[in-house]
Amino acid sequence: MSDNTDRSDDPPRRWPRRVYDTGEEPDPRFTFANERTFLAWIRTALALLAAGIALEALEIPEHDTLRLLLVVALALLGALCSGMAFIRWAQAERALREAKPLPAPALAPVLAFGLAVAAVVIVAVLVTA
Repeated sequence: MSDNTDRSDDPPRRWPRRVYDTGEEPDPRFTFANERTFLAWIRTALALLAAGIALEALEIPEHDTLRLLLVVALALLGALCSGMAFIRWAQAERALREAKPLPAPALAPVLAFGLAVAAVVIVAVLVTA
């Protein structure tokens, strides 16, 4: 038998609770902007993984160890980017809900430095090949 009790006053149960169980609902435009930023970081993570796979497909025989190191580094950067994207989204959403300043982007410098090092190594390998 179903319960016909009207529960329209109950707040929606959303996950993660540490984000949604605090503060007030922000303007939906800000929430959607935060979501778009999250998806941009996810696209970046996918691009890093694709770059690692493409580098492995090149199979540069003279530099097997270096190639493997770069492939692993790009894959790890992609995984880090993906995980940090969710953490960043949650921190920003919580800040919006509590009307606090947005957190600094902790992942951006790590990602920028990691990609710069990978690019220099890849160029050096291609020039010497």
